[in-house]
Amino acid sequence: MAEETQAKAPATSEAPAAPAGQQAPSSTGSGGSGGSGGPRSGGRPGGGGRGKFFRRKKVCKFCTEKIDAIPYRDVRLLQGFVAERGKIVPRRLTGVCTTHQRRLSRAIKQARNIALLPFATRH
Repeated sequence: MAEETQAKAPATSEAPAAPAGQQAPSSTGSGGSGGSGGPRSGGRPGGGGRGKFFRRKKVCKFCTEKIDAIPYRDVRLLQGFVAERGKIVPRRLTGVCTTHQRRLSRAIKQARNIALLPFATRH
């Protein structure tokens, strides 16, 4: 009898395929996630197109190049971490580690104070 329950176990794992037809209206409705397939479906079959491209893990530029001190005078380096409007680009977008992000923001602020970088753009 135990072998029969084990043989039936894969049949029960296929049972969630039947509610997949019910899942489509909920993903197109006001589910709140905004994506088709939900936030947790990432790359699974029937995920609604998610996982078609591979997002590379961001690596800290300063750690790979072994830069310890971020010079506030190096405007070209700092401009890469400042958005068009003059805001400091967040760590999740640049991929810089926390320690270097702190040093980077301090260097950007120093460069702003001595007028090497603008505080904001003109309208």
